Amino acid sequence: MKWAALITWVLTAGGGFVLLAIWLSRGGMRQQEERGNRIRPPLIMSHFLLAAAGLVLWIIYVADSKKALAWIAFAALLVVALLGFTMFAIWLRRRRARGAVSEAVTPSTPAEQHFPVAVVGLHGLLAATTLVLVLLTAAGVGS
Repeated sequence: MKWAALITWVLTAGGGFVLLAIWLSRGGMRQQEERGNRIRPPLIMSHFLLAAAGLVLWIIYVADSKKALAWIAFAALLVVALLGFTMFAIWLRRRRARGAVSEAVTPSTPAEQHFPVAVVGLHGLLAATTLVLVLLTAAGVGS
């Protein structure tokens, strides 16, 4: 099960890289001072960095099988998930509002509003799967 968790975590990271690249290319780092409901750089960068650190811990766990590492990686992943849900809520709220008024994409449109819905959905589905697999592995299920 630890290998399945590793695979889903890597796939999730791939989707996250796509979303981060879109966000950066659309000026996400310049959203710090802008008003309105948008994903701010500290939120997305914390999500990214903590997810990457957790993945490194999981890789070490897969190589070493020390239970403490699995639980630490799971704890990190829980925080990553909370940050991810926060970003998803911001993205969804703005997207729903935009759909209601048919807002045109302008230079002031938040960077995250350029995310493809399919990538957001797949990233979230893989993230939830990873979270469950990491929990089950850390709890010793299937070993």
